[in-house]
Amino acid sequence: MFANTPKPPYYAVIFSSELSDDVSGYEVMAEQMITLAEQQPGFLGVESARSEIGITVSYWSSLESIRTWKQQTQHRQAQQLGRDQWYRDFRVRIARVEHDYSL
Repeated sequence: MFANTPKPPYYAVIFSSELSDDVSGYEVMAEQMITLAEQQPGFLGVESARSEIGITVSYWSSLESIRTWKQQTQHRQAQQLGRDQWYRDFRVRIARVEHDYSL
């Protein structure tokens, strides 16, 4: 399912990850983070897929809303668990969306 984003410009946070061998608790936390993100000011939507690597793209109205989300207490705890346990590697990219079109 695609996120229902507004007319650009807006921002995308692209989180690419490779899971470690120990993913206990990962799925529950991922669901909790989506629920929590949906409650944050400036959150516009999310899209996610996982195969050999996982890619989650969250959409935000501003860079400030992204900064606020990054500092959110429960999100910071999940980030630390990711570093310590769940991810073999990850990368975060932030981009400004200038064009958005579909079928």
